[in-house]
Amino acid sequence: MPTTAPAFSDATASDSALRRFLHGLPGVDAVGLEARAASLGTRSIKTTAKAYAIDLAISMIDLTTLEGADTPGKVRALAAKAVHPDPTDRTTPHTAAVCVYPDMAATAVAALAGSGVKVASVATAFPAGRAALDVKLADVRDAVAAGADEIDMVIDRGAFLSGRYLKVYEEILAVKAECGSARLKVIFETGELSTYDNIRRASWLGMLAGADFIKTSTGKVGTNATPANTLLMVEAVRDFRAQTGVQIGVKPAGGIRTSKDAIKFLVLVNETAGEDWLDNHWFRFGASSLLNDLLMQRQKLSTGRYSGPDYVTVD
Repeated sequence: MPTTAPAFSDATASDSALRRFLHGLPGVDAVGLEARAASLGTRSIKTTAKAYAIDLAISMIDLTTLEGADTPGKVRALAAKAVHPDPTDRTTPHTAAVCVYPDMAATAVAALAGSGVKVASVATAFPAGRAALDVKLADVRDAVAAGADEIDMVIDRGAFLSGRYLKVYEEILAVKAECGSARLKVIFETGELSTYDNIRRASWLGMLAGADFIKTSTGKVGTNATPANTLLMVEAVRDFRAQTGVQIGVKPAGGIRTSKDAIKFLVLVNETAGEDWLDNHWFRFGASSLLNDLLMQRQKLSTGRYSGPDYVTVD
């Protein structure tokens, strides 16, 4: 079974080998992890650095609409906002991507043509992942055929939590094969994995199977991205590159709503993995409301005035 990390081919040779590898990873010191995440969150940055961080955060957003009430008009409006987040200030960077369901991918692709903004599409029976593999793969094929640049898949948490790691690994491999040139983000739904040890194991499992990004959450459960679970995943991609030479992206999603929160995550990335990850090719925010706060803070820095929420468009 091929992976992006030949050095670990023995680890993925069988279910028992994969279990030995994943359970042989160092245990997570929960107290130490949370203390370090909290400490990184207290770092302060100066005004010029803050302006840079706000623009960087805007450029890293996957502007997202994943609702049953989504319409082509709503997707086109979101695409327009992604291209020009602040229509009154064309120096504002565009977002990294617009993320939609597969049936809206073609609409997003048409609306974003030539803009530089990517189209991401959730797939594999998002958000629960409760479907047969052939259904999940058809979901991916539909999104790719519609022109999606990126696929966000969910793992089978039931299989993972019951220790069927090879099933999860092989499913990621199968989805990756259907992606073609589209980049694959693998969503763990960290709020359902219960322990930090499980998040570390899921991170390595996803990377071994060829994920281009590992992603915390769907944004559809109570516990989504946190500084601690994101720190754990950033440490995993750092260590994976050190051992394999392969760089993997990280995407915290859900619950990141303010500029202050976003900057804390950027500090965490810089201090843990380094500047190589401070680029939207390697780090993303799964968010929508976050963009509005970043725009308000950006205007305050440039004009000295805080305009309030009426200054930005309502998503």
